[in-house]
Amino acid sequence: MAGSLVAEVDVIGLLLRSEGIVLGVVGILLLLALLTVFVVIYKFIQINIAQSQSLKFLDKFWASKQLDDIYRVAERSTTSPLAAMFRAGYVELSKVKKSQAKAKSQQPYGEGSMHEKMGDADNVERALQRARTSERTKLENLLPFLATTGSAAPFIGLFGTVWGILTAFMAIADAGQAELAAVAGPIGEALVTTALSLASAVPAVVAYNYFQRRLKVLGAEMQNFGNDFMNIVKRHFF
Repeated sequence: MAGSLVAEVDVIGLLLRSEGIVLGVVGILLLLALLTVFVVIYKFIQINIAQSQSLKFLDKFWASKQLDDIYRVAERSTTSPLAAMFRAGYVELSKVKKSQAKAKSQQPYGEGSMHEKMGDADNVERALQRARTSERTKLENLLPFLATTGSAAPFIGLFGTVWGILTAFMAIADAGQAELAAVAGPIGEALVTTALSLASAVPAVVAYNYFQRRLKVLGAEMQNFGNDFMNIVKRHFF
């Protein structure tokens, strides 16, 4: 008996019979569900490409012996956060070396103080940090939408359910009927908004946590790359 009752539940029909505010809530939840699917697919592709290109760039970085060669590889790795960090550090290092060469030509008896050299190294490190922050911001783009959907969708659905039940009871009171058949239909239409809200919220929360974990790993790789790059720069240029 229970199986037959479940089989007779027509969710699409309940959604189509929605009216007024409940219909508006259903529309909002459907829009959130569609946007969640789009964001999940987009972020999955974006992070996969970023991680794949980063691994390839990292192999080239350790295999190459000249920064100029690495820079040419970095220019082709447009979606790799590690390549973006290298480009920022390389450009800043080039500026520092030009500045040092100019200062050296004006100081024939010295190459500048240790304080000046450490200040130049700090400039390169700050450029790496800015690039890392910028790339992390790009990768985190649209993730707040998933978090907002996961937290707000259940409340939107609950509002639709409460409003639908309230409207149903008011209609029953006006009709003067309190039979089960008269109550079950309108309440079922109201409760479908709660089910739809959970269908939007649960995937959004799961996807948000999944992407946050992957970005945490990628962020650690960016931090390690920045440290390695600075060690090489300090060893060979300062």
